[in-house]
Amino acid sequence: MERIRAAVILAAFLFVTLLLMPLQWLAVTCGFGWRKKLPHAYHRFVAWLFGIHIRVIGKPASSHGVLLVANHTSWLDIVIFSAVAPISFIAKAEVNAWPFFGSLARLQRTVFVERTRRSQTGQARDAIAARLGEGDMLMLFPEGTSSDGNSVLNFKSALLGAAEAVMDDGRHVPVQPVSTAYVGRHGMPMGREDRPFYAWYGDMELVGHLWEALKAGPLDVVVQFHAPLSLDSMDRKELAQAAENLVRRGQISALSGLV
Repeated sequence: MERIRAAVILAAFLFVTLLLMPLQWLAVTCGFGWRKKLPHAYHRFVAWLFGIHIRVIGKPASSHGVLLVANHTSWLDIVIFSAVAPISFIAKAEVNAWPFFGSLARLQRTVFVERTRRSQTGQARDAIAARLGEGDMLMLFPEGTSSDGNSVLNFKSALLGAAEAVMDDGRHVPVQPVSTAYVGRHGMPMGREDRPFYAWYGDMELVGHLWEALKAGPLDVVVQFHAPLSLDSMDRKELAQAAENLVRRGQISALSGLV
């Protein structure tokens, strides 16, 4: 039964995705306003299709242009966060070359950053600043990798160069920490041993993990938006530490059932 359910979900996912990809390509190419709205609506559908139930605490900062920083557990985070708000992501350049999923990332207007070439740092920062200046919400995973979902890894201050972007009013871009926690499976509290069904980390193969996650069944997730921070009042290392503390606290509270 699990295999049949997963196969039906996967078939529906591929059908809808391949149907909408040309439409989103047209929106991005022509600069249509719904280039932001379509991925949001699409991921809301995918979350429903995959059986991902999302509880949201707080909300994204209302200011124009915000950098969201969150802990990273799985490729499912892309679906989860995109279903919550119309956002784009900041990702490592290697993602751009991934078959199929790289195309999806480009269609969601992902900003790709070359982490190993310092000559590209300024160019990436300018591209991010331009997008934030247009009022976009961009999400960054400052852990630099994904985890098993049971804890938050250290935030790397070097990855927070995007926080140096300056808005039209002369202030640095607001940086809003966001916690995510995978808390339930089939409507029941999830234990540490169950999270690897959904958490994608280490040397797990993406396609195989997708199949296993679909077989694992419905998932309950808590997403919590914290108060925004800024480089106007602290340096980059302090910002990384403050954001990490808030995200870790939020994840612990959610995993403990306190929120």
